[in-house]
Amino acid sequence: MPTSHGERSCTRYKLKKTVRERGLSPISKAIQDFEEGQMVHIDIDPSVQKGMPNAKFQGKTGKVLGKRGRAYLLQVTDGNSKKEVISLSQHLKPQKY
Repeated sequence: MPTSHGERSCTRYKLKKTVRERGLSPISKAIQDFEEGQMVHIDIDPSVQKGMPNAKFQGKTGKVLGKRGRAYLLQVTDGNSKKEVISLSQHLKPQKY
């Protein structure tokens, strides 16, 4: 059988919730607001498929550059290069200082 190369391939354990986390996430995650220049962690919520960044950015920290509609534009370091990632607020957590 040929292997598939879809958006969520090789994410069997990476995009899985624990038993007690199953179901929809709270609405407060959808309405959280971030300022430009604020540092955020990318924590992908698998129950929300829209606005999901690529799975290789799971667990990365980035800086908010601005907004694109409802989504946020982030700058994330990937190796030696800086990448721009577009993500909804459900997949982001503010960094605690």
